[in-house]
Amino acid sequence: MADDRTNSEPADKTAAAPAPAGGGFKAWLPLIISILLMPALAFGVAQFVLLPQLQKGLGIKAVASEAATDGKTKSGKDGADAKHETVAMNKLLVNVAGTEGARYLLVSMSVVGTGADFKNSMQDRNAQLIDMASNTLNVKTLADLEKPGARNLIRTELINGFNNILGDDVVKEIYFTEFAIQ
Repeated sequence: MADDRTNSEPADKTAAAPAPAGGGFKAWLPLIISILLMPALAFGVAQFVLLPQLQKGLGIKAVASEAATDGKTKSGKDGADAKHETVAMNKLLVNVAGTEGARYLLVSMSVVGTGADFKNSMQDRNAQLIDMASNTLNVKTLADLEKPGARNLIRTELINGFNNILGDDVVKEIYFTEFAIQ
């Protein structure tokens, strides 16, 4: 019987040892890391990859670089001291592309810019500016004009075109005071 006792003791010890837990923190760790890491990764990709590509494609300056350049003007003064002047361009009338002259677009806008002689330069090149704006607008189809964000795209195209004609980055904003499709 002594032999039975020694053989039963080791069997009892192995049977009495608890089984390892199936779950636990280590099992949940990959899920927790994924849940925390994925939004941060998505934000990083959107902020540093997608948005710069979209801005580059649309011709929009990056907000950070624009804030840095607007902070100081060429004379070294603060951007708050830079004088913004507004010039009105009223009643540009163009045919909408693809309508065979049956529909037209009427646009009036205020052009805001900086520079010592911004108004004079706008007046001196008024014919060129109107021609460029008319050419930009009359290639737009009705579908182009009705898309969400169409006005912002047109605004960006006009700002870039006006700055090309005026020879410097003086046009800062364009506000549409009239935008009618008939």
